[in-house]
Amino acid sequence: MEALLAALADPARWRLVSLLAERPRPVGVLARLAEARQPQTTKHLQALERAGVVTSERIGQRRVYALRSAPLRELAAELARLADSADRPGGPGETHERYGLGVHAERRAAGEAGWADGRSFRFHRELPGRPDLVWRHLVEAALLARWWTPDDLRVSELVFEARPGGRIVQEYRDIEDTDGSGPVAGRAEGVVEDVRPGERLAYRLSPLRPGGGTAFTAHVELGLRPTGTDPGTGLDVHWRITDSTVDSADFVAGIETGFGQSLDKLAAALTAADDGRRRRQPPTTATDH
Repeated sequence: MEALLAALADPARWRLVSLLAERPRPVGVLARLAEARQPQTTKHLQALERAGVVTSERIGQRRVYALRSAPLRELAAELARLADSADRPGGPGETHERYGLGVHAERRAAGEAGWADGRSFRFHRELPGRPDLVWRHLVEAALLARWWTPDDLRVSELVFEARPGGRIVQEYRDIEDTDGSGPVAGRAEGVVEDVRPGERLAYRLSPLRPGGGTAFTAHVELGLRPTGTDPGTGLDVHWRITDSTVDSADFVAGIETGFGQSLDKLAAALTAADDGRRRRQPPTTATDH
């Protein structure tokens, strides 16, 4: 596939492929139609033949080239597969496009400091596991690191002191930057305000701008409540923005999608933990009387 793509990338070779798609032709005719010298045309045709997209046969004094359609169909199928993957509903491509539209809209709105103050976002999830298990995932750094970023990021530094006045540091990188050699994708710092284990958590968190200073302050409140007969927890999250700067538009545009993805990762982590708990439970046996 790589050899075929390299061969077709040359405009002169692409022109020859287009001419051969009409019908097989000898070298001399192809050179004349392509308005090129015959030795150059021969070299291009040989490259296309090595890539498997054309074949040649000597007929009398002429060498006639013909197009092989199978490699082109294979390439077309692979390109279609890539396009379908990029366009799949709910996939990364759709998320990126939605974020891009949000960024443009927020940048237009960010005319002066305080432009987003009072903006709020609400999230709700029905999660497996008791409130005490969910609470641990909200305040323990090792568990927080499993979910506290959107899909394409990973936590690279995390401090969460679960007490009033405790520090919060959240630094993240691209998920594929496993050795930390790439640039930091973002960093936020904050402070814990209220801690009621298993019930309520509140904190302030401010993303830092690349040039220094905070983009805005997010006031985040998380409420937990038990649900259903099977151990479960309802989680309600409220984000409220203050101190927004003109440069905060890109950050604000990503809150709804980014934190929503994080909560989906939290649900997946809790589901895995709950499945593990169920497997560890001894099987129940019935006793006849």
